[in-house]
Amino acid sequence: MNSSGKAATAFRTIGEVAKELGLDTHVLRFWESKFPQVRPFRGAGNRRYYRPEDVDFLRKIKRLLNEEGYTIEGALRLLSGSSAVEPRDGQETVRRAVKELEEVRRLLASVT
Repeated sequence: MNSSGKAATAFRTIGEVAKELGLDTHVLRFWESKFPQVRPFRGAGNRRYYRPEDVDFLRKIKRLLNEEGYTIEGALRLLSGSSAVEPRDGQETVRRAVKELEEVRRLLASVT
């Protein structure tokens, strides 16, 4: 049993998952639209029910976005197995871009 009083294997509603993860329900619905891996079971009245593995996956998404600084696109690539992933903290990316631009400037100066 977890803090909600349900068994660890029980399905959870969107409200229960949002509370457990410390998120608003609209964030979970938005992530559902961006991450194809998030597909809760739809019950009567089209109500969402999340399996324990769904909750674990949402926990990963939250960690990547909120703690590790990935963009949604970066988290999507990482979770889908693509290797070209950049954190949101762009300092290293900016350094590489500046270096490449300086090289272009040197090449252009040598041509003229």
